[in-house]
Amino acid sequence: MTGPDAKATAAVLDQLAATLATRRGADPSESYTAKLLARGMETCAQKLGEEAVETVIEAIKLDAGSGKSEKLAAESADLLYHLLVVWTAAGLDPAQVWSELARREGLSGLDEKAGRKG
Repeated sequence: MTGPDAKATAAVLDQLAATLATRRGADPSESYTAKLLARGMETCAQKLGEEAVETVIEAIKLDAGSGKSEKLAAESADLLYHLLVVWTAAGLDPAQVWSELARREGLSGLDEKAGRKG
């Protein structure tokens, strides 16, 4: 593994999800996550969308040669955080997502997409 923190792994997502779960019902004046969760799914999803757009913008800038990978990394971290907030608001266990990704491993993306129903 390379990068600024070679000890950082995807396990940080599970740790973050566990932390976010503790914010359900917490005092919104003391926690940004609790504030988002208290405002409901619409607010959580809106923030996720905003972060997705910001991530796309940084990716386009990087591809055009005018961006920095550090900015894309920062926006990507924001995007993942807000995705986990949405999962928390929905009561979705990240393990469900990891299982779905594992199920798809080794499948052609085209075959997987063609096999979806509806």
